[in-house]
Amino acid sequence: MAKNKGKGGKNRKRGKNEADGDEKRELVYKDDGQEYAQVTQMLGEGRCHAMCIDGITRQCHIPGKLYKKVWIATGDIILVSLREYQDGKSDIIMKYMPAEARLLKAYGEVPENIRLNHEELDGLSDDDYIQFQDI
Repeated sequence: MAKNKGKGGKNRKRGKNEADGDEKRELVYKDDGQEYAQVTQMLGEGRCHAMCIDGITRQCHIPGKLYKKVWIATGDIILVSLREYQDGKSDIIMKYMPAEARLLKAYGEVPENIRLNHEELDGLSDDDYIQFQDI
């Protein structure tokens, strides 16, 4: 019979939740090739639909470093990296915590008419997320 040489099972692999909201982190702003977005629908398989600030709905990919460590849900504000070769797809860089999202709204980085309250987002249609005014 084989000898067990492991140091634990599933609980050891999970570790501590490092994305805990207790610690303060520096607010990250968008750069060239990046855009703020709000998640409109979770698709599964590490993908979601998000409405970007520029008015385009994109399919976003959740990378492996965020997949089981940062839980992304409908209504969350995220930072996405735009793809040069596919305009309808993007990659998620980070998720903003609710306090950080409120700061982005206060600083004018995201539109004023965006809803940040996570409790009120259940049952909303795509039109209720980010709305843009024609200039």
